[in-house]
This record gives sequence, structure tokens and C-alpha cells, in this order.
Amino acid sequence: MTSQPQSLSSSMDDNCTMNFRGKLLAIDSNLGDQDVERLKFLCRDCVSHKKLEKSSSALHIFDHLLTEELLSEEDSFFLAELLYIIKQKSLLRHLCYTKEQVESLLPARRRVSLFRNLLYDLSEGMDSDNLNGMIFLLKDMIPKTQMTSLSLLAHLEKQAQIDEDNLTLLEDLCKKVMPNFIRKIEKYKREKASQVVTPPVDKETELLDPAEEELFSRSDIKQIFRALPDPFFQESALYRMDGTHRGHCVVVNNHSFTTLSDRRGTNKDADCLRHVFQWLGFKVQRYDNVTKGHLDEILQKYKSLPGHANGDCFVFCVLTHGEFGAVYSSDEALIPIREIMSHFTAQQCPGLAHKPKLFFIQACQGEKIQPSVSIVADAINPENATPSLQDSIPVEADFLLGLATVPGYVSFRHVEEGSWYIQSLYNHLKSLVPRREDILSILTAVNDDVSRQVDRGGTKKQMPQPAFTLRKKLVFPVPKEEL
Repeated sequence: MTSQPQSLSSSMDDNCTMNFRGKLLAIDSNLGDQDVERLKFLCRDCVSHKKLEKSSSALHIFDHLLTEELLSEEDSFFLAELLYIIKQKSLLRHLCYTKEQVESLLPARRRVSLFRNLLYDLSEGMDSDNLNGMIFLLKDMIPKTQMTSLSLLAHLEKQAQIDEDNLTLLEDLCKKVMPNFIRKIEKYKREKASQVVTPPVDKETELLDPAEEELFSRSDIKQIFRALPDPFFQESALYRMDGTHRGHCVVVNNHSFTTLSDRRGTNKDADCLRHVFQWLGFKVQRYDNVTKGHLDEILQKYKSLPGHANGDCFVFCVLTHGEFGAVYSSDEALIPIREIMSHFTAQQCPGLAHKPKLFFIQACQGEKIQPSVSIVADAINPENATPSLQDSIPVEADFLLGLATVPGYVSFRHVEEGSWYIQSLYNHLKSLVPRREDILSILTAVNDDVSRQVDRGGTKKQMPQPAFTLRKKLVFPVPKEEL
């Protein structure tokens, strides 16, 4: 009975993929050989030169972009940017963009570097006389083959004669051959200087006497930070957080059950999650006392939500009783955590493909412990087996599962102040997101905080545990207002 819906879903996914490739085919059919060369030049920073040299059509380039995850049905903006630059704006309709939309999104989402744009702009402004003049001046530096303006600039770049920080040769050529382009180079320098990363000032730095001599100039600092391997300064190592909206956050909050004990204090957790994720820019929807049937409806709703395509991220929180690897609905059906998460794989939910999907579970994962007066446990019917936590998440990239406790143990919840884990998560998101900490660093701080807490009797402790298949760092943009 279950195979037919899965087969139908797979067929629909295949059709969507085919439709998207059909759009790429339509775009290719409207591009000429010069357009292909332009695309190859603009993609030099993100696709290997060998692959580009072997590309004889736009379709080959599209295939490389798909492989490098720079192009997908859910996020086709990079291709829209490329078409906009090469002045094929009429083809934007195949990607459901308008010229105005691309122009408005470019400041935040551009992938083609300022340097690449500058070289392309210069090549487009070169007529045959300009090109011949440059070739004459560079006679001893270039091969004796027929060259276009793009291939000339690409050769100089390949030979390290020019780069984003060294435009001396290019300036000399322009002064002699096309002096009106000097202003474009000057404009590039100004724009590039404005993009220099200014490192955060720590408290010790703030205490220095401003009259003291500077040890490093701004250019020194820039070079130091460019040399650092820290992914924080490498855009490709971060999940993108520049979509139309941050995304959706679902909070399933089970307080009352058919026969199990009420989970006093859980409403405090639910309120805190709603506040902090709204602060982070998510659209939050809370569901109380969710039955198995209602949970199925919620999962189906968010699995097929059109808004995912324009969002950055997805968050799903469950506050309930539990056992290892599973949680209870309010009508006491035991639901595997993996089953919940499987609704949001790339195949089941294409809108979230390549985007981070975060799941936070406040529920016990093992043996029930007799609580003290104001502390209660969320464990029901424990089992002795403690398989790997990694088995609870889909074998697919971009998932994170944050559990309140390690396998086999209980998690604690104060009947008035909420659970140790959710309250710590709430507080650390508030304090560490403004410091640009990534989500795994935040969860490490939560681990440390919760592990130090003890119940009133001083005998019961708790240790949270995350499992993840994230490929990049997830750093939430700092909200403008305070929480």
C-alpha cells in the first residue's frame, strides 16, 4: 500500500527535474558561440579551467554548474546573474526572473566577483583596433595565435600577469590603448576596498590607548585575514543566508497525553523557541498536543510547502515524552525520529535540497530516573539497546539533529522554568548568534552548560548530543534588534 505513493512522489520528482533541464535546453538553444565563450569566462572562478576549455556548448557549462551545486531547480540565481551580465535578459523568463528582480538581488547574492566583472566589462568595450593595439604591445608575452578580447585577458590572468590585487599591467595597457577605461579600473579599486573585512574588536583591543602606534596597517590586516584558513571568511564554506526569507520553524509542543503524565513546564520551552527563532527571522508555527494523525498532516504540509524554495533554512522542534530514537504523540503513538526527518530529504522535499535542516528534540532517550520534587523526567518504557545516534538521521547531507540527552539516559525539565536543554539552547542562541558563532559551536556551548547543571539533590546530571551531516558552517545573520 505504501509503495504507490512513494513511486508517485519519485515520478513527480523526476518530472520536475526533467522540466528544469528542459528550461536549460531552451536557454541553450538561444545562445550563440560568443555567448558560450562569455559564460566560460565568467565561470572561471567556480569551475576548473580544464572543464571549461572542453565545454563546447552552454549545456556543458550548465552540467558543471549542476555538479558543483551552483545551479539547481530550487536556486537558479547564479545562472540568472550570468544571463543578466551577458545581456541575455529575455532568457530570464525561463528561470522565472525579471531584469528588475535580478538587479534587486545582485547586491546580496552576486557570485561573479568584482574582478571578473571588471575584466568582462573591459573585454566588451574593446573593439578590434583596441585589441590589436594591446596584442602589439604584448607581442613577447602572448602566444602567436588568434585571440579575442576574452582569451587575451584570460591568458594574462593564467600567466599571473594580472589578478584582483595586481592591475598594473592592465592599467598601463589601458592608458596607452583605451584611456577612457581607466575610470572603470579606479571604480573597481574603490568598490573592492569597501569590501575589506574588518575583524571584530575584542575587549582587550578596546582597552588599548588610541594614541599608541598602530602595529599593523589596514592593508596588513587585510592580507593577514586573506591568508587565514578560517572558513568564517570564505563564503563558499558557509550556508547561504540571503534568501527572500529565513525559513520556517515548526514547534510541536505536547503537554497532555492519554495516560502518560503531563509535561509541566513545556509551555515555557515552546514560548522561548518561538521567541528566539522569530528573532532569527523564521516564520514560527506552534502546534500543541499533537496526535499521530495531526503530526502526519503537519509533516505533509511542510514537506510540500512552496515557500521552502525561497527560504534559507528549516527548523523542526519536538517537545514531548520519548524513548531512544523515537518520540510520543499526544495520543501515545511512538514515532521514530528518523521517520519525521525523512519527510525533508531532497527527494521528498526538493525545496530544501542543499539547505540546512535542523531538528531539536526535547525528550528522554532511555532509562527513567525517579525525579526530585521539582524535576521530572521525559522517559517512557525504556529499552536497554542504545544504537548509534547517527542512525536516527537520514543518510543525506545538510541535516542536524540536536537531542536533549545522550542515548540511554533521561533529560530533565523543571515544572516551571522549562527543560535544561531548551532553556540553554534559547540562551546561547541569544548570546552567541550576535558573536557570529556557527550552530555547532553554539551546541557545543549548550553541551557544556547542560552538563554542569545538577538537580536539587545534586545527584542527577544530563548530557545533550548532536548528530549531523552538515557540509558547511551554519551562521545565522545577526538580527538588527535585540531579543
